[in-house]
Amino acid sequence: MKEHHIARRGLVLGTLALMVSGCTSTFRQVTEPISSAFGPRSGLSPRFRRQHVRYDGNEPPGTIVVDTSQRFLYAVETDGWATRYGVGVGEQGLSFKGTATVARKADWPSWTPTASMMRRKPRLVKYAGGVPGGPNNPLGARALYLYRNGSDTHFRIHGTNEPWTIGTAVSNGCIRLLNDDIIDLYDRTPLGTTVVVV
Repeated sequence: MKEHHIARRGLVLGTLALMVSGCTSTFRQVTEPISSAFGPRSGLSPRFRRQHVRYDGNEPPGTIVVDTSQRFLYAVETDGWATRYGVGVGEQGLSFKGTATVARKADWPSWTPTASMMRRKPRLVKYAGGVPGGPNNPLGARALYLYRNGSDTHFRIHGTNEPWTIGTAVSNGCIRLLNDDIIDLYDRTPLGTTVVVV
């Protein structure tokens, strides 16, 4: 009985996270339990698991490149290599494209809906004061904040507690990775890193 109560509580908290996040999935019927912050990668295609791969782009080492059509993020390294991560991206018309800079990083970030999110989804107004960071926050374990010309774009590269969404276009614009993958990327990404989203 106690385990059932805990699982039900996790489902309710996870559903709330889905509903409130501007960078998470649009609301849908939840048909499986919400995973813990570092739960199993159930439903994740092997091609979206973190891999060390050959990279033939022109970007210098240290650049992050996001290929939204293929659903991959590349942390470019030396000698034609990169670490490739599977990502979830924004739905049609909601994705960031172009070049930005990582101007802020956060460990277990809080989340606040933007004014445009609240206009699109008035139910988010009640979260205007923000949602604190933690295992049930929709931004996951870490976030890299993307800025352009010194201004916040309001797009993030962040974690997710929903491994089944990696490889899909479900978010309201942000780029999501598994929590253990965003921690790996966060640790190797200094402030000032260039991010190219194509």
